[in-house]
Amino acid sequence: MRSQVITKRMVFTAWKLVKKNQGGFGVDRISLKEYERDLKNNLYKLWIRLNSGSYHPLPVKVVAIPKGKDKIRKLGIPTVEDRIAQMVIKQCLEPRFEKVFHKDSYGYRPKRSALGAIKSVRNNCWKYPWVLDMDIQGFFDTLDHKLLLKAIRRHVPEKWIRMYLNRWLEAPMQELGILKERTKGTPQGGVISPLLANLYLHYTFDKWMEREFPNLSFVRYADDIIVHGITKKQLDFVLLMVSKRMKSCGLRLHPEKTKIVYCQNGRRKEEATHRSFKFLGYTFQPRMTRDTKGEYRVGFLPAVSIESKRELSNKLRRLRIPRRTRWTIYDIAKEVNPMLRGWINYFGKFYPSALNSLLFKLNWKLMRWVINTFKRFKRSKKRAIRFLKLIYKQEPKLFAHWEFGIAF
Repeated sequence: MRSQVITKRMVFTAWKLVKKNQGGFGVDRISLKEYERDLKNNLYKLWIRLNSGSYHPLPVKVVAIPKGKDKIRKLGIPTVEDRIAQMVIKQCLEPRFEKVFHKDSYGYRPKRSALGAIKSVRNNCWKYPWVLDMDIQGFFDTLDHKLLLKAIRRHVPEKWIRMYLNRWLEAPMQELGILKERTKGTPQGGVISPLLANLYLHYTFDKWMEREFPNLSFVRYADDIIVHGITKKQLDFVLLMVSKRMKSCGLRLHPEKTKIVYCQNGRRKEEATHRSFKFLGYTFQPRMTRDTKGEYRVGFLPAVSIESKRELSNKLRRLRIPRRTRWTIYDIAKEVNPMLRGWINYFGKFYPSALNSLLFKLNWKLMRWVINTFKRFKRSKKRAIRFLKLIYKQEPKLFAHWEFGIAF
């Protein structure tokens, strides 16, 4: 390889991004903290290997994490050094890929977000009465390497980059100490994986939809896809064609998560089997809303899903706030506020009142904490609430949900 293709600054910048993203250790059991102890030497050796072509990734560690009720998701965790190397190449490729990616693709892209995708779907639901809600089954585990490399060759003339991308795709998985060869898929957890996944679906779906159904609107966030249409019959045909397209590209739509939904509101009265769908933690369904004239009407709107609220409630319960009698109220605020701000900033963006019941539950936990911590409030909920009201009056911004308007 030609020397100095990759600069030291590129490697150091990649390290900073990997460190910022955090993450666990890979098969070598070297954490970010351990890697940083000899950072200068470690990054120098990686820089030499990347430039000489002698860099080879280690196997990818498989980690199972809970996903909903009685389900698990398997993530592939590369080593810290492999994540840095992938970040170097990602920083090279992302700007050129961004120039060709579709405007309605939102997942894992700079200056685009899940909230942007939700807003686009919401606006489209106002225009179109029907939705095709699609999910690709096991997408990251099943994408075809040959087709992906074909797409890569179209945009990556550099042989050395293609060589490293191929090595990452072929790196074996290690689960419970057993190595498994890989002939398809890309680890869901690798730094480069989301970029490659977007490239794959850019040609598998985005460009294909643009060519075959130019008059239809769609929104894609990674492997979650929403197509909007005027009639159910129209979307039945789209579903048939998309299923064939996915099959030809080595993919399969999830039979249980794929459905056609009617976006019912006060003016739409058709009969339909499905009248709601979930997308990125939100549920879209008919809801009461107030129009610009102050009159109530039924709209088809997104709000935090029941499953998301249950997950957030479980996180609150695990903190065991009522039993933290050695904590001050400031300790509690310090612990919960980062989490609360994340919830409010994401789930409070659309139909924020759907969050209220969960946030009132936190107030109830604070009331129980007061009763358990201070003897003078024993068995007196009213006095505990008055005490919290006093604190709120003095410090209305102590808790993020108090700022949001959920106080006493």
